[in-house]
Amino acid sequence: MSGSIATIPLLNLAIAFIPVVVVIVIIGKWQLGYKGAAYAVARMLIQLLLIGYFLTYIFKTENSLIVVAVLAVMLFSASWIALRTLSIPRRTLYFKSLLAILLGGGTTLALMSQAVLGLTPWYLPSYLIPLGGMIFANSMNSISLAGERVTAELSRDVSYNKARSIALQASLIPITNSLLAVGLVSLPGMMTGQILSGVSPLIAARYQIMVMCMTFGSAGLSAAIFLALIKTDLDKL
Repeated sequence: MSGSIATIPLLNLAIAFIPVVVVIVIIGKWQLGYKGAAYAVARMLIQLLLIGYFLTYIFKTENSLIVVAVLAVMLFSASWIALRTLSIPRRTLYFKSLLAILLGGGTTLALMSQAVLGLTPWYLPSYLIPLGGMIFANSMNSISLAGERVTAELSRDVSYNKARSIALQASLIPITNSLLAVGLVSLPGMMTGQILSGVSPLIAARYQIMVMCMTFGSAGLSAAIFLALIKTDLDKL
């Protein structure tokens, strides 16, 4: 294979939706509400097509304010989506979700981009935005899992401290599984992409180690901070 990644023709890309359609049909047959899944897939398609064009411009910018604005939009969106499955109204917990992701994910992003990678300039968009996306997404998922689990445990009259521990453990299951499986079961997307583009597997492995550390750290920190911040709201349940 050559050192450049092959372009996927649109017709070939359409084939990728075959298993997606099958799953949506199954969801509909099992009466689980296929509209939600179909909406999510359609939204994913539109968002990725738009961001593909948008990032082409962003990666060429030399304005740090534009990069910070993009990260801010990602942060605000992740904080809102993280609360999607909670029974408590989103508006009640939004600021706490935002603060948890900002502290847990934002500090991790700063550490990785400035101390580990030493980006020059510090806002280098081709690095900062993809890394920020991975970090904020993992923080979002961990908060969502932690919030759903802690409310479920409290509804069973479990004490807050025990419910908090169970919730934090549950929120880390996906990323912990990834840590255990990486290199044995899977080659993560970033590492695979670098190898396909011709980067040495040894160098790609270093980047992937950094990515696994930052996703685990940001997920755990964000979930722990969120659980601590919402204690007063949980006491009202």
